[in-house]
Amino acid sequence: MSFVMEGALADLGAWKTDHCSLVKALEVVGTRSALLILREACYGTTRFSGFAGRIGITDRAVAQQLRHLTEAGLLAKRPYREDGGRTRDEYVLTDMGRDLFPVIVALMQWGDKYLQDGTAPLHYVDHETGAPAHVELRSDIGDTLDLERVGVRRNPAWRAPKQGRQPASRPTSPSSAS
Repeated sequence: MSFVMEGALADLGAWKTDHCSLVKALEVVGTRSALLILREACYGTTRFSGFAGRIGITDRAVAQQLRHLTEAGLLAKRPYREDGGRTRDEYVLTDMGRDLFPVIVALMQWGDKYLQDGTAPLHYVDHETGAPAHVELRSDIGDTLDLERVGVRRNPAWRAPKQGRQPASRPTSPSSAS
């Protein structure tokens, strides 16, 4: 049971995974602390002390991950100042960071199903209707796709970057919905 590898991809030994998008994504969010900071940002945490207190990692590790996720374009700094205090930065999800929300929920729901002792600690619901929410893969025509129904093809529009060429810059502005 696996994806249906199509065309030139059917022979797994005949092509390389040098430009795999999963590898690139894991370079950005592939650590426990990065995913936990993104989870907290989805929950509404914006301040350094909130991330440090809720995740349970050192202040240095939080600072490193906030810097990394900001440089990668998933979080943006936004200045704030409490009465009588100095100006500090808080961290908000950018559109790029918000687009990881389904990935985070999918990992949590996988953990609920396979790693919890029978009961999930949280339920995701439609806030307006209360209907349960879950992550699934759908085609553009609305069909739910399981692993065996997904075909993998080369994208004819994709071209490998030339050696030394930098990837396109990433947006760093906060989402307008923040």
